[in-house]
Amino acid sequence: MPLTTPREMFARAYAEGFAVGGFNVNNMEIIQGIMEAGKAEKSPLILQVSAGARRYAGQPYIIKLMEAALEETDLPVCLHLDHGQDFAICKEVIDGGFSSVMIDGSHLPFEENIALTKQVADYAHDRGVWVEAELGQLAGVEDDVDVEHSVYTDPDQAAEFVQRSGCDSLAIAIGTSHGAYKFTGEAKLDFDRLEKIARLLPGFPIVLHGASSVPQEFVNMANQYGAQIGGAKGVPEELLRRAAASAVCKINIDTDIRLAMTATIRKYLTENPSHFDPRQYLTPARTAVRDMVAHKIRNVLGSSNKI
Repeated sequence: MPLTTPREMFARAYAEGFAVGGFNVNNMEIIQGIMEAGKAEKSPLILQVSAGARRYAGQPYIIKLMEAALEETDLPVCLHLDHGQDFAICKEVIDGGFSSVMIDGSHLPFEENIALTKQVADYAHDRGVWVEAELGQLAGVEDDVDVEHSVYTDPDQAAEFVQRSGCDSLAIAIGTSHGAYKFTGEAKLDFDRLEKIARLLPGFPIVLHGASSVPQEFVNMANQYGAQIGGAKGVPEELLRRAAASAVCKINIDTDIRLAMTATIRKYLTENPSHFDPRQYLTPARTAVRDMVAHKIRNVLGSSNKI
């Protein structure tokens, strides 16, 4: 089945009160784990590639891995660029076959963000590619994103931004953050702000970045087997499920996949010190990715049986 855009996924997600997972990929095992979970749960999928993943794996390798994955499934799957920093990288992935791109001009002044997003949207739309943009800034560190303080999205600006930029979906800042260290106190999301944005942009798909929950079972497992991940804390899953039932049609999940994979590998290597074949420890790691993604699809996104 060929790649698709999020258009039909998001239309149904908005109408039926669920979200589609934007799952970050870096290698074959992660892609396989996500695809296995999607097949088991009968869920649409968005596989997304950051700038760091492109540097690590190389765009041609990712494209070929996706082609292999699509040969074995009839699921609706979108290949998405996460946090494109400029027009050049968006153009490169569009020309390379991605079906969706994010242009992240959130660090720019309002007018410059609009201008950059419109430039990408004009190029992408002529080629049938979806465009996600961002307004407001999430704190945290992940790949090439490093922001010290959050800047919550202004609802009135959001409505103007969408109208003038021509973007197809909008990532907003309401309290999530990138990376594993999201909160020091009680986790909160600004649902009043989300609801106002939804009123001003009826039917328009909203995106949440930085929405991993940092499951403590994997933090504890990793630490038990030699890691030093102290104070990691994420967004409670019940808050994300509430967001998915509203205007939020896409929720990004990356850190939780990394934690599940790394904790599993640490455990395996500690318990099997004589093993050195990567297939031995990457097999349970792939299973951990599958199980994590299936859990998110069922219990957080609500996208099971939505194809």
